[in-house]
Amino acid sequence: MMMQFLRGLTAWSLVILGGVQVWRMFTEGTAHARRLHQIPCPGCQYFSGDYTLKCALHPSQAGTEDAIDCMDFWGRT
Repeated sequence: MMMQFLRGLTAWSLVILGGVQVWRMFTEGTAHARRLHQIPCPGCQYFSGDYTLKCALHPSQAGTEDAIDCMDFWGRT
């Protein structure tokens, strides 16, 4: 009787821990996606979209999180 209780407790503990891990991955993933959606490069006049030279002003920062607060952002007209 005691072994069945311990097995059940172990199984439910694993289910709950798995659920917590899935929830944590979901919340961290959505937070990361929100951060990446703040990158202004695709709407910038200097962004070419070409993989060889993405941006004429900041080629190493273009399309990365470093470009979120880009002081040279110029929207397309």
